[in-house]
Amino acid sequence: MLELDARHRMYWEECGSSDGVPVVFLHGGPGAGSTPDHRRFFDPRFYRIIVFDQRGSGRSLPHGEIADNTTPLLVADMERLRVHLGIERWAIFGGSWGSTLALAYGAAHHERCLAFILRGIFLGSRDEIDWFLYGLRRFFPEAWRAFVRDFSESERTDLLKAYHRRLVDPDPQVHGPAARAWSTYEGSCSTLRPNGEVLRHSSTNPTALSLARIEAHYFMHDIFMPPGALLAGVERIRHLPCWIVQGRYDAVCPIATADLLARAWPQARYVVVPDAGHSAWEPGILAALLHATEALKDSCGEAGTTVGAGLPTLQRGMP
Repeated sequence: MLELDARHRMYWEECGSSDGVPVVFLHGGPGAGSTPDHRRFFDPRFYRIIVFDQRGSGRSLPHGEIADNTTPLLVADMERLRVHLGIERWAIFGGSWGSTLALAYGAAHHERCLAFILRGIFLGSRDEIDWFLYGLRRFFPEAWRAFVRDFSESERTDLLKAYHRRLVDPDPQVHGPAARAWSTYEGSCSTLRPNGEVLRHSSTNPTALSLARIEAHYFMHDIFMPPGALLAGVERIRHLPCWIVQGRYDAVCPIATADLLARAWPQARYVVVPDAGHSAWEPGILAALLHATEALKDSCGEAGTTVGAGLPTLQRGMP
């Protein structure tokens, strides 16, 4: 546990090769937390694998806490962890909200980054948030009906405000059902074909509470970033190797957002998986992510070498 301030303590772990190329995994949500499976994207004989739970998420304490929980603070937490571990530069791996945080960290600390592997791109715009709250019903009408079932017609005109009110309520009888409904909705829409394991992870306590409460908190505040800031920040990191992996039929984070990022970062290798939705555990997305970590490993040469110098030109298209 890493002490962050008077309120927050952050869980972190590392595994793999102690003198390997450092890579940090950024989980989604915000609020979803990490799992042991997240270590498995990386060859432990080559990488020094850093996994942590962001403020209020997973095993970090207090669980589900939204006070003193903002994007700039999460970026600062990453930097505090990097210094704590004595890492000079590390590769950044993040999907969904993890891609958001990766871009925010890269813009703030580009000199500390080796490379980026990003999946299911989310840039935190109001359009993307509104799509999650309302647009998804075009493809998942039954999931959306369950999502809004306990809300009046007047509350449905501002679902974010209505959900936020319940999710921050201290009474478990109030925030518990709301958290499960929000998280079940997100999990139900995350895969091209129904996936019970993905749904169980997202909708089961305590993940459901941290995911729903922290997501609503960030959405209420436009992810604590100025509009367009993440795309503007690409200018500081475009010289670094990057893989962008996106499911063609990602309904949670539609491909239009990944396309925006790919056009802003033409040097990146943009991989569109033709038969996948949002989840990292979609077979095609998982294969593309593993290909990216292996390609980065090949580019690095021997473990511990400096990444970035002499890397081959990255081409767009499928691996």
